[in-house]
Amino acid sequence: MIGLGSDPSSPQCSRAGCGLPATTTLNWRNPKIHTADRVKVWLACDDHADYLRDFLEARNFPVVVAKFGVEVTVVPDAVHPGGMA
Repeated sequence: MIGLGSDPSSPQCSRAGCGLPATTTLNWRNPKIHTADRVKVWLACDDHADYLRDFLEARNFPVVVAKFGVEVTVVPDAVHPGGMA
């Protein structure tokens, strides 16, 4: 997720108030309303990747964590906690 007014050539962390460069993507979905091929993406810096992953997992959303630049096209129901793609 890139915020309005930000420079798309320099993606930043999705954590509110953070302006650090993104190093990780958190690929997730709400299984109650989306199929496995509907992937939502949050960006994270090294400092906030665990926080954002924990936030999503606490809501029982499946999450696939990947290095920034690695495309994830499916988020299956059974994702190993904290697993990297």
